[in-house]
Amino acid sequence: MMDDYTLPFWIYLGVLTVVVGGVMKKILASHLSAAPPLVAWLGATVLVERLWALCLPAVLLLVVLGLVCCLYSSTRTGPLPATLPAHGKAVLITGCDSGFGNASAKRLDALGFEVFATVLDLSGDGARELQRTCSARLTLLQVDITQPQQIQQALLDTKAKLGHKGLWGLVNNAGVCVNFGDAELSLMSNFRGCMEVNFFGTLSVTKSFLPLLRQAKGRIVSISSPAGDQPFPCLAAYGASKAALNLFINTLRHELQPWGVHVSTILPSAFKTGQSSNHAYWEQQHKQLLQNLSPALLEEYGEDYLNETKELFQSHASQANPDLSPVTDAIVQALLSPQPQVRYFAGPGVGLMYFIHSFCPFSISNRFLQKLFVKKTLMPRALRKQSGFDLNLSLHNNNNNNNEEKVAARQ
Repeated sequence: MMDDYTLPFWIYLGVLTVVVGGVMKKILASHLSAAPPLVAWLGATVLVERLWALCLPAVLLLVVLGLVCCLYSSTRTGPLPATLPAHGKAVLITGCDSGFGNASAKRLDALGFEVFATVLDLSGDGARELQRTCSARLTLLQVDITQPQQIQQALLDTKAKLGHKGLWGLVNNAGVCVNFGDAELSLMSNFRGCMEVNFFGTLSVTKSFLPLLRQAKGRIVSISSPAGDQPFPCLAAYGASKAALNLFINTLRHELQPWGVHVSTILPSAFKTGQSSNHAYWEQQHKQLLQNLSPALLEEYGEDYLNETKELFQSHASQANPDLSPVTDAIVQALLSPQPQVRYFAGPGVGLMYFIHSFCPFSISNRFLQKLFVKKTLMPRALRKQSGFDLNLSLHNNNNNNNEEKVAARQ
């Protein structure tokens, strides 16, 4: 019976196998849990059975896919590949006053790296904590990454301490999320502020330290955000800056491959970092927005609409994960793995989010994002008024129709 299959059929079969295999690999690599791989395995079996009904029985398909799944799982659960030694390697981390940067500086110092940690305030709490808890190998540098002269001074200081040795790693961590809300309501200063730090500042640091990184055939690790790839509601300013960063980093990865420099991006889920859980900071940002918003826009959207957005964001931030180890673990892997990944999903749910974004229809992924981040209950005031007007008009028309029917009935 197998002799009856034509060459085009086998070509189709080969293409189908590649597609299903790619989907399976994407699912299994999505950092979900132990159960979803089994669901993915069974789901792929049903999919192939539907498309391949005239070829092999479902039992044989189940066996084949089971073997593939077991082989892949054995490679995942086996011993971790050997990592490169940290001793003697130098790494520069931006934005170490708090959050991921501060935690990473302490973690990498403990592993034996020679750490150059940039901070905005050398006398701040974060800088003092690093001085108190880290070894003498750690060097603090005062750098605002939006100031080119400070970046150049940090480069000179780093070169002076490294001597003829290159820089093994650059961790682009510094970033900001200036206010948040509907794109129309976001101030232009918010867009510019995010771009200055998250994109232009990171671009300036990377370009300045590239000669040292190329010399060591080192690593560039950038902390980005899923908001740079997916349209999170109310994060247009932040997401646009991270989207620009993602494109730059992806382009850089291709260009630096001949130099032997590996480039990785880390995509964290929601963590408590920096000002994200600072209630007073967000109150100040909200007050500034109200003061600078045009009266016409404030009237159309309504102050209660803006208040709900602020409260929803604060609630989301308060539920964020305080344990930053998934991100610091990913940074260590990107710096010390012999073959670092292009992307690291750090934290629960990020892999699932990207799977839905990659393989589900746009309507589903869009709804998923809307439900995931800010679950708004209020419409803008102008739309509420319009809805009320439409409802009143509809009731008025119904009453008129009823009156006309009564008159016709009397006649």
